[in-house]
Formats: sequence, C-alpha cells, structure tokens
Amino acid sequence: MKVYLGADHGGFKLKEEIKNWLNDWNFEFEDMGAKEFKSDDDYPDFAWPVAVKVGSQPGTFGILACRSGQGECIVANKAKGARAALVWNEHSAHAARNDDDANIVCLPADYVTLDNAKAIVHKFLTTPFASGEERFVRRVNKVKKIDINL
Repeated sequence: MKVYLGADHGGFKLKEEIKNWLNDWNFEFEDMGAKEFKSDDDYPDFAWPVAVKVGSQPGTFGILACRSGQGECIVANKAKGARAALVWNEHSAHAARNDDDANIVCLPADYVTLDNAKAIVHKFLTTPFASGEERFVRRVNKVKKIDINL
C-alpha cells in the first residue's frame, strides 16, 4: 500500500515524524510537501496534490497535517475519489476507515500529541473497510455516486 503525505507549516513537524513511523512499519510513502518549513505557506498547496493522487489511485492512502486539520480536510474532499476525515483519536480513526472507507486522514497537529498521532495513523492504515456490513457499503457507494456526478 502506498501512502501520500502532505502538510503546511502547521503540520510540518508532525509530517516529518510520520515519515519515520512509516519507515519503521515498512509502508511505502511519498512526501508531497512541504519539503521544508516555511511559516507563510498555504495548506491547499499540499492537500490538493495528495487528494488527487489518492482519489485517482484506488488502494492508496493519504495523511495530511495542519494546525486544526480542518482546512486540509476541506480541500481534500473536493478531489474526486478522495474521502478525507478529520481524526483526533484512535476511535475516530477506526470509524473513519471501518464505517466510511476514508482514504485520507487529516490530523490536527495543534491538538494531538506525537504518541496520539502515531496511534491514530497506525489505526487508520491498518483498519479495513466495513467488516462486511452492508449498511456501510451502501453508504459509501452513495458517496461514490456523488463523485460520478461532479
């Protein structure tokens, strides 16, 4: 499985830590930026490329980080095929994957500790979708129909 990473200045430090974890867990990843810390960069510049990659490549995942996680989540959900979720703990990470087949996790760097973020990312990347429940599949299929009509 391939993972695409993106973060603005507010999530830059967290993104750099996540790269270490992904290496430790043997996940293939690509850092879509920011490549260096710049205090005046803009989250859409990093969220959009990640969302386009993930949305166009089934089976891939994205990890985005900014201060609140909100801005990048808004941007990511505009890309066809992207299903981004703002996640703040392991329970919401599990629900995002299991219930909604989210393929991008948006992390609020100002509101999660490194240990919490590590647990969130691991839970998100290792939780399968739907565990066979028809109601979750039905709902995600309705979301996919919205993509078709864009």
